[in-house]
Amino acid sequence: MTRKSGDASRSTIRDVAARAGVSASTVSRVLGGVYPVSAATRGSVMRAVRELDYVADARAKAIAGAGTPTLAFVLEDITGPSFAHMAHGVEREATRLGHLCLVCSTEGDVRNELEFVEMMRSQRAAAVILVGGTADTPAYRERTQRMADSLASVGSRLVLCGRPPLDPGAPVTVIEYDNEGGAHTLVTHVLAQGHRRVLFLGGRADHTTALGRERGYLAAHRARGLTPDPSLVLHGDFTRDAGHRLMHQALVDGLEFSAVVAATDMVAAGALTALHEAGLKVPDDVSLAGYDDIPFARDLHPALTTVHVPYEELGRLAVRTALEHTPGTPDEHLLLGTHVVVRDSVGPGAVTA
Repeated sequence: MTRKSGDASRSTIRDVAARAGVSASTVSRVLGGVYPVSAATRGSVMRAVRELDYVADARAKAIAGAGTPTLAFVLEDITGPSFAHMAHGVEREATRLGHLCLVCSTEGDVRNELEFVEMMRSQRAAAVILVGGTADTPAYRERTQRMADSLASVGSRLVLCGRPPLDPGAPVTVIEYDNEGGAHTLVTHVLAQGHRRVLFLGGRADHTTALGRERGYLAAHRARGLTPDPSLVLHGDFTRDAGHRLMHQALVDGLEFSAVVAATDMVAAGALTALHEAGLKVPDDVSLAGYDDIPFARDLHPALTTVHVPYEELGRLAVRTALEHTPGTPDEHLLLGTHVVVRDSVGPGAVTA
């Protein structure tokens, strides 16, 4: 029989162990996230935690030597360079404020995300920071609202960093950067150089970060009285391989363009390789721009014009804001700016600005 939320304080680690059919020490290992356990055991324990609405006793954790305040940084793919910089900001600020930072890579699996958030709730983590764009669907909003309410019930805080916000009043902190505005300013710069056929190498069509950058691309054209050719908008993902594949296909298909705007610097790097393979020089034959301003963008040949996103500061701000919030307060929404970094990869087009 599932224990009601009002009885949560009477649930003990032994109750969880009995429900899951494991020892109390195994439950402790699962919730501590330090020792390896099998996926099946971990799933059984986390099911029992949810059914019993179990929350770890902070005093018992302190006695056990696990009393350091904790916060969690949850993202889809830890190998992405922009997220790595954000994680660095989170870790440095958490350390400065005396908190332990745990990092979880979900590999895009919603179940992994839910289980990790539940684990952090059971440990009374100070905050859980969810990072990166996603599909803004009713299922996403319902799932994220449940996570926010669940964390708030134990005095924790959900932070959405670069993710779609929830309805007003939700117990969340939303921290964003001017994603669409950055793309708008970048494409405006490219158009101002005289380019009129600008190829856009975008991300997944349902991904909020990708959609924002595509909206900026389209809005910059409209602001100058231009209608972009729909055939010049291509979709893939945010990887170097996708940039190479999309750029190669555009060349094979004979698309006409004088400039390329890539949704990320990684996509731009892949596109640059494909252009070089085709014997085209940047920016003499084709101009190229990216987005994110990750460190290697300045080391490409030529150095990449791009949009600077303050990823490390986003991470720091996420930690500070989450730890300074007053329990029970409604949503907070903060927006950081972006700016274009002009380097050597965008040259003049055929039309005078």
